[in-house]
Amino acid sequence: MKFKFFISTIFFLLSLCIAKAGEGMWMPNLLKLLNEKDMKDAGLKISVDEIYSTNKSSLKDAICLFGGGCTAEVISDKGLILTNHHCGFDAVQQLSSITNDYIKNGYWAKNLAEEKPCAGLTVTFIVDIKEVTNEILIGVRDSTAEKVRMDLIKKNIENCESKAIAEFKLGAQVKSFFGGNKYYLFITETFKDIRLVGVPPSSIGKFGADGDNWMWPRHTGDFSIFRIYTNKDNKSSEYSSDNIPYTPKKSLTINLKDVKENDFTMVYGFPARTTEYLPNQAIDITKKISDPIKVEIRTKKLAIWDAAMRVNDTTRIQYAAKYASVANGWKKWQGEMKGLERLDAIEKRKNQELEIRNIESKTLDNNKTDMIFKRLESVYGNYRKYLKMRDLYSEAGLGVELISFCNSINNVLTKMSDTKLSQDEKLKESTKIINASKKFYKDFDSNIDAKVFDNIFYHLNDSIFDTGLSVEIKKLFNNNFPTSKDVFKQSVFINKKLAVPLLDSNLYKIDIIKSDIAFKLTKTLVDYYNKNISQQILSIENELNELNRAYIKIVIDAFKNKKFYPDANSTLRIAYGNVKPYNPRDGVKYNWYTTYKGILEKEDANNDDYTIHPQLKKLFLDKNFGKYADKNNDLRIAFIASNHTTGGNSGSPVLNAKGELIGTNFDRCWEGTMSDIMYDPEQCRNITLDIHYTLFVIDKFAGAGYLLNEMKIIN
Repeated sequence: MKFKFFISTIFFLLSLCIAKAGEGMWMPNLLKLLNEKDMKDAGLKISVDEIYSTNKSSLKDAICLFGGGCTAEVISDKGLILTNHHCGFDAVQQLSSITNDYIKNGYWAKNLAEEKPCAGLTVTFIVDIKEVTNEILIGVRDSTAEKVRMDLIKKNIENCESKAIAEFKLGAQVKSFFGGNKYYLFITETFKDIRLVGVPPSSIGKFGADGDNWMWPRHTGDFSIFRIYTNKDNKSSEYSSDNIPYTPKKSLTINLKDVKENDFTMVYGFPARTTEYLPNQAIDITKKISDPIKVEIRTKKLAIWDAAMRVNDTTRIQYAAKYASVANGWKKWQGEMKGLERLDAIEKRKNQELEIRNIESKTLDNNKTDMIFKRLESVYGNYRKYLKMRDLYSEAGLGVELISFCNSINNVLTKMSDTKLSQDEKLKESTKIINASKKFYKDFDSNIDAKVFDNIFYHLNDSIFDTGLSVEIKKLFNNNFPTSKDVFKQSVFINKKLAVPLLDSNLYKIDIIKSDIAFKLTKTLVDYYNKNISQQILSIENELNELNRAYIKIVIDAFKNKKFYPDANSTLRIAYGNVKPYNPRDGVKYNWYTTYKGILEKEDANNDDYTIHPQLKKLFLDKNFGKYADKNNDLRIAFIASNHTTGGNSGSPVLNAKGELIGTNFDRCWEGTMSDIMYDPEQCRNITLDIHYTLFVIDKFAGAGYLLNEMKIIN
């Protein structure tokens, strides 16, 4: 029995404690402490100080958070930045119109004067990272009640950030790690004048669209190029015609040598969110409740949007960014469910937890450990019901654009009802909703949204709500559950010409707004949720915060000699691995790179998602690849590697062993999307746009080779 226990413990360590090749999203400031030897063994040729340093220029100074949700990298000494097409998509969509359809046709500035300002777009660099755990946990004890603990930590974080801002004259943000067991301070520098330089047409940048999204083999030219502008002192500034291109602390060198199988790669970026340390009950909820609900409702919504977008160019432009955003999660969750099923993730985590309890049984804290596991079982059992309610509320309720917009109005009116607000503060709130309404109506079609309403809103009549919600809703509609005719035909908010003037005077016309049927329906829904669901979820999550923090600590304490990486939380991370093929299913093996031939093979003149621009096709057929061809005179499009990535890593630079740019991360393979919860070295692959194809499109297709003159390119 002792031998069997020893063997099972070894396998547990291998599965949980980051022994898997490629797993991990590591903090760059801790590479020397935790990862340097492993990275060198995997093939790294530079020192970790060249990757991250606060005392001298390093690769971190070329990596920025793009728009709050993606990553970009500096590729010239004039502030040129490279990211994904889908990351820049919202900015491009805002600049587009029927007359200037940059989504469909692309755009390339011929000089600085033609680079287009992107209102509201920012990029943020990390200047320094410091651990501040002791400072943030001042006054916190093991016995401190969770709400008191949270209040103390919030106050300590505010004090820490304020001191840092005063000291460094830059931005500052404290983030929680390992469920609140550690805290780090990030000193940041944000730039606010970002301009579009170039973007390929959607036939390149979105080739394959949603059919190929999350899939391998891949042939999408998923990139766009922007530039950072500053004032004359190279400091951040709001847009001004007097601003000049940014001079960066560091720009990446581009390497045009062919990537080879097993080559070392690393991804440097801002992964958004992972939950690698979930207990088995949480994985069960994700796989059996949350993911299925969201997929079912979004399937109906996307089908309606897609049909409308295919027959009308105005609609296509209006809904392009929204569709891409909704579809991205929809397809990812489908792959996640399949991946968790294939891994038998729930049972695997149960077995891992049993191993922990066996190890902890030999310690003095065994009773505490046992109590935590029993509480997790009980609390998650209660959580299941409320999470289903939350997902239905979010997807079927607020998933209707009209309802979501009315909720924004309701939030503003709630703030304005605060007697403590001055008239000027109320006016600011009023201005917010006026500005939001103009953006909303620019991309809103009430006929489309009415169809969405009829196809998804009825989910809120689910018995999971104990009929309470449907009873409240039916009171507004003569004891009937509403259809779009009951709401859209009677609401002023489907009409921009009527709604915007009303909102512009909402300080004086609140009663009219509140009497609108769409607003009343929204308020009924939101009030019921806040009263009967939200508070219960908050209470449960407060308890789970405490339990999950203790759970993660138990896992780490059980294996004191092992290295653990924190879950992604939109902070700067390094992932490293190797270029590798994989076997998605029995009898199938995928190569590790794709070429232009795959684009020609996928061509479908009857499907907009798979059409090839005539100019691009001619370049392909003539094999006019120039210096971007590989040794076989093929043009490579993309490659895969075992780097551990997630949302937020979109646009991240993929670097070789010398820290040189060889591609841009833009996706993961569908079979590996469960990596946000459980990483599988056999299936998890990040998908990279090969830099050869990026430069080929810029140079040979777009005729924008002048941009390459700014870049440092080596062969």
